[in-house]
Amino acid sequence: MRIADLLRHKGSDVATVPPGISVAGLLDDLARHNVGAMVVCDDAGALVGIVSERDVVRRLNERGAELLRAPVSEIMTTTVVTCEPTEAVDSLASIMTERRIRHMPVVTDGRLVGIVSIGDVVKSRIEQLESDRSQLESYIAQG
Repeated sequence: MRIADLLRHKGSDVATVPPGISVAGLLDDLARHNVGAMVVCDDAGALVGIVSERDVVRRLNERGAELLRAPVSEIMTTTVVTCEPTEAVDSLASIMTERRIRHMPVVTDGRLVGIVSIGDVVKSRIEQLESDRSQLESYIAQG
């Protein structure tokens, strides 16, 4: 299965925020979209970072409540690992596990076309395993 197949089932909507939004604004958006991370895009729509609930919690521990007024650009990850729709879900699972990445933006020709979470990858793999099991059971029953 390819990332494009996964996005077809999941959808390609991506919640984004600008780098200048406050951390408090980010938290509002995370809650409104019911997501754990958001892609940070500049005014031209270019991907410039990613920020997660974990980033907020860790920085709150360091800086305290004043962090809520700071811009997201101060806490976002700027070296973003991305993937393309043509990549295999299995290879993405390995990359996400090895690099401890929970959310990966999907890009085509430098343009954001979706986002995949580790939950999406696990769900896809479970569905594939269930399909394989069902096919094996059918094959054995015919035997």
